[in-house]
Amino acid sequence: MSAATANINAGVCGFVTEVTATCDDGQTVSLSVTSNCEKIQALGETLPSAVDAYAEIGAGFEGQVLSTVRTVLGGCCAGCIVPAGVFKTMQVAARLALPAPAGIELHRGN
Repeated sequence: MSAATANINAGVCGFVTEVTATCDDGQTVSLSVTSNCEKIQALGETLPSAVDAYAEIGAGFEGQVLSTVRTVLGGCCAGCIVPAGVFKTMQVAARLALPAPAGIELHRGN
């Protein structure tokens, strides 16, 4: 079994999300999402119990994960980084991506 965990600090909103993904066969990934953001928690509860990681990558923005994001997070901040973190965690659990740090550093210009 392969597993991956991501701890995502969404930014100035102060919300923190933990994503856990497990994969027994190198393709089918189970996702668990816990967050102190009500909208992200609803996303976690709405995501399919298991997704095909290869199909998700092939479908791009039309896959089950990102389609569910669009449906559930309508009206949410369009700049929310949590959906990308969920997708990346799925990839790592299926061994389709390496578990490398990812992040966004924002600085105000002059």
